[in-house]
This record gives sequence, structure tokens and C-alpha cells, in this order.
Amino acid sequence: MALPNTDWLRHSLTVSGPAEDVGALQAAAAGAGIIPWQFPDLDAIEEDHRLALLRPPDGSPGLPPADAKVLASQLREAMENHQLRVLAVAATSRVCPFDLHALLPLPADILRRGPADAVGLAWLRAHWGVVQPLRRVECLTGKTDGRLRRSARLDYTFWSADWTPWPAFRTLRQNWPRLIFGIQPQYEDSRG
Repeated sequence: MALPNTDWLRHSLTVSGPAEDVGALQAAAAGAGIIPWQFPDLDAIEEDHRLALLRPPDGSPGLPPADAKVLASQLREAMENHQLRVLAVAATSRVCPFDLHALLPLPADILRRGPADAVGLAWLRAHWGVVQPLRRVECLTGKTDGRLRRSARLDYTFWSADWTPWPAFRTLRQNWPRLIFGIQPQYEDSRG
């Protein structure tokens, strides 16, 4: 299930139930909205870049060897710096109000494999149902039902890659049995 181009699907999500459980889920769900992947072998990636710069795959003239080496080294350094920034943000940011990685985190051994590893992608498909973090996540104002003073409700909207994250919601329903998760894909609005 890997489409050549990502098809972003808009969703509405309502979470309701006992106020203390809704509040606990809201706190647990806040995260960075990213997957803090690690690049397992930057030496190999640098070498791949150097070779591609020497002999571009499209057959165009490559760079001189010294220039290819310098540029490949700069690309590696940029990747290392980016990875460090991502890891720092992932550890502290709570900008995303409904982050699947915050709720159902990838194991450290999977994160160390990197974003293109088949085992990591299989884990995401099995546990989240999608291979990318949710995007454009918004939490609309929490609503309470005036008739039920001890209940609460949260309304979210988000976009997911190619599919609804059904496996994630199956696990969330098991982990939060007193909450009701109402998820609704909105096919007519899916233009991503």
C-alpha cells in the first residue's frame, strides 16, 4: 500500500467521555507532530551522494571529484544538523494537538532504522495504518454537554496520508476504554 504520490485525506475526529479521561487523552496526545527518525548510516549516505554527484543518474555531466566530495560532505553535515534539531524538537514540542507518535510511539529500535527502512514502514502500517505523521492537525474548542456535567468532548480535524489510521484508533479504543472516538473521513474535501 504505497501510492506513488501521497493522497491526503481530511478527517474529523470527536473524542468524548468522562472529563478526566478526555483531559488525560488531550494531554497525552500533544506532541511535536513529527517522527524523530535517525539516519542509521550517514557514511553510506554521504558516499551515495558523492557517487551521484560524480555520475548523475540522468546521464548529465557530473561534478569534478574534489567538488563532489566537498558537496557530499556538506550534505551530510546538513543532514546531521537537521537530525539533531528534529530530535530536540520531538523531545520538547507540544505544538501538534493530536500526535500519533505521542500516543503510540515508535520503538527506539525502529527509529534507529531510519525513515526508508522496510521494517519501520511495516511497523507504521501495522500500528498506525499510515506511514507519515498526521498533518494540519487542529483541536477545535473542547465542548461539554450541559446535560452531563462530568463529561467532556474534543473535536479535531487532521489530514492523513493515503488512508484513515484505523489501526491507531483500534489501539486507542483499547487503551482508553471509557472514551468514544468518532472518526469520519471526508472524501469530498480531500485535496491535500
